[in-house]
Amino acid sequence: MIKGIIFDMDGLMFDTEKLLVKFWCQAANEHGFDMKQEHVLGIRSLSRKYAIPHLKSIFGDNFDFESIRARRISLMNDYIDKNGFEIKKGLFKLLDYLKEHNYKIAVATATDLERATIYLKKAKVFDYFDEIICGDMIKNGKPDPDIYIKAVEKLNLTADECLALEDSPNGIKSAYNAGCKVIMVPDLSPADETVNKMVLCDAESLDKVINVLEEQNGNKCIWNLWYSQILLF
Repeated sequence: MIKGIIFDMDGLMFDTEKLLVKFWCQAANEHGFDMKQEHVLGIRSLSRKYAIPHLKSIFGDNFDFESIRARRISLMNDYIDKNGFEIKKGLFKLLDYLKEHNYKIAVATATDLERATIYLKKAKVFDYFDEIICGDMIKNGKPDPDIYIKAVEKLNLTADECLALEDSPNGIKSAYNAGCKVIMVPDLSPADETVNKMVLCDAESLDKVINVLEEQNGNKCIWNLWYSQILLF
């Protein structure tokens, strides 16, 4: 039985992956490297341990990961401070459902704790979560399973009692290798054959996860009617 839900953040809850692409490319181009979208997609949710050699294999040993990353963060933070970011469809409906049905809820994001906290509070979802696990709180980031193992432990559950929601292949591998069930909610790229073997299913939006939970846990209920009535008042 599923008792806990673990959320990725960028690209899953918030439409920030397109900003990551834009500003990684801009920062790299400013440093003289012709970075494209496909290069950024290859490092989504990827820890430094893997991202640095991956990018150096493409752009050469002169690729200054730390300087370019710092510039990307600065550009993206300035943009978000001025413009905010979009929240993904169905997020609040799913979070309300999970709270109504007493699920434990965590975030497992490659983003550092300071920025994750800012984003979650800006989106007004911080208080929904029982635990927040970030990339700077663990030794090995995604696609290693450490962040999901820690999230499961913090929720005081077993891995097979937890469902992970992810949008990227690296995140899916991390959750799957930790022993969690996984649903992919695609963002910038669809699931490939390898990913399809690791997930229960794809969900076109976050609110569709409710249907999967009801099927998995046998919770056929009047939630949709209740939620619709709430929205009328």
